[in-house]
Amino acid sequence: MNAPTRRDLLKFGVALPFAMHSLNVRADSKAKSPPKRIIFICNSLGFYKPHFFPKNRGDLSSSDYLKAIKTSDKLTVFENLYHPGMETSNHDSEKSFLTGVPKPEAPNFTNSISLDQVLASKMGGDTRFPFLPLSIYDRGWGASWNDRGVAIPPLHDVDRIYGKLFGEEDLSAKRKQIAKDQNVIACLRRDLKHIETRIASEGPDASKIETYRNVIAELEKQISHESFWLDTAKPEVPDTLSKDPEFAFSTKIENLLELSKLAFQTDSTRVITLSLDWIYGAIKVPGATGGWHSLSHHGGRQNQLEQLSRIERDIVKHLNHFLTDLDNIPEGDGTLLDHTTVVIGSNFGDASNHTCSNLPTIVAGGGYRHQVHTVPEKPTPLCNLWLELVHKHNIDLGQFGSSDDDPQSLLVS
Repeated sequence: MNAPTRRDLLKFGVALPFAMHSLNVRADSKAKSPPKRIIFICNSLGFYKPHFFPKNRGDLSSSDYLKAIKTSDKLTVFENLYHPGMETSNHDSEKSFLTGVPKPEAPNFTNSISLDQVLASKMGGDTRFPFLPLSIYDRGWGASWNDRGVAIPPLHDVDRIYGKLFGEEDLSAKRKQIAKDQNVIACLRRDLKHIETRIASEGPDASKIETYRNVIAELEKQISHESFWLDTAKPEVPDTLSKDPEFAFSTKIENLLELSKLAFQTDSTRVITLSLDWIYGAIKVPGATGGWHSLSHHGGRQNQLEQLSRIERDIVKHLNHFLTDLDNIPEGDGTLLDHTTVVIGSNFGDASNHTCSNLPTIVAGGGYRHQVHTVPEKPTPLCNLWLELVHKHNIDLGQFGSSDDDPQSLLVS
């Protein structure tokens, strides 16, 4: 933490990127079997559907984009999934990718906890980083939202992410910082008592009191977590990040996926979100240069579609390498991919028309009996799949977001 002020911490919009959700951490714990892990990758401008979905049901080789995926026996492509209540949400729909909260474009919109945070509360207790939120660039929010519906700022600088995961720390400076943070908490507790006294005399304001208490509790957990791991050495991992300056956009995606792989491989975290959020201005990938956002709004124009497809093929190429790398790392009685659920999706079914139906969705790995290609008979809330993933990770929830009351199973264990 970087010497926060009381005002900084007590804004209702406070978000703690690495808030500790469980104090039951054990640095030397040895699981009897490999732990479960999960990553959510949101490609915020989606994929051009005629190139993405298999043309022949159940035949991945009939997909222009997916036919080159080497781990095709360990993934399922889903069609006919959608987020209800997004008809007029346009790009704001990205805010609800992992929450399912409708109408994110509304002036009074309040988000809810994102799926990764629900999972981190169960899965994050035994790792240095309970969760890792990543994105392409710095816009202040990505796919992760805390239990107050506040955006958790993602990390985007690959060198800093590498340093956070594997770099050396100045332990003396870190201890001084923790001491300062503890003093801040002591001040916050004094403020809380003052507010409680004032509210008791001026009238009830339970929500404000609860906000203070929750923020203080999160800070205390984070400091306890940081203190616990302070004297535990980080894994020694060589810097394998690409330094290719020619295709900066492509290289950034490659490096973020490489960091995700290393974080899982070293058990530094078990929950990751990665926002492939669209950026302003031109980007360059092999064979194409242009504005990703502009090209995604192609209106059916063939010259734009050709450029867009090169960008999307490049993204799929990196996803293919990521899945292949995970599947080439032995772990337990299988591979790292067998113990990692990789979710690839988008808030857009068609970015050109800003529609949020038939969302391109892939679930790979995780040890499921994959069906290659699944198409529900009727449009199905994406949150049905989110709820099922929660259950597959041993968390008992009756509903999540816009999930149906009694959703049909989409995954086969």
